[in-house]
Amino acid sequence: SDPGRAIAALRELRALGIGTVIDDFGTGYSSMSYLKRFSLTKIKIDRSFVQDIPDSSQDAAIIKAIITLGHSLSVKVNSEGVESEEQVKLLQSWGCDEWQGYLFSKPVSGDDIEELINNGDHSLLQAKKTNVVNLRQAGFN
Repeated sequence: SDPGRAIAALRELRALGIGTVIDDFGTGYSSMSYLKRFSLTKIKIDRSFVQDIPDSSQDAAIIKAIITLGHSLSVKVNSEGVESEEQVKLLQSWGCDEWQGYLFSKPVSGDDIEELINNGDHSLLQAKKTNVVNLRQAGFN
């Protein structure tokens, strides 16, 4: 309820090396003023913009604008909801820094990640590595 106090706390966390991310950017309560007020390290573009590329020129224009905006503020940009190699190729060509979505892995809970790591089950990590290798072989960096 005290924005000044919240901003100060976020700056302190940033000084400790802990980043701040705006999730689902472009929807709901993710106001443009947050870009100015908070010490952000990353913007995550909502999947609702990503899901219809390459078919939607409007979504493509919005994504490109968010990437340009983020980079001009020295903020990394992540795209959520990536489900195809074609989407990765476009996002990469537009300068998007990171991608996430079913192309790489289904959602996994914190408990499941802990269990996978503790039990030595690295199949999820291997699946992600395989997708990254396949993308590199297809010409993605």
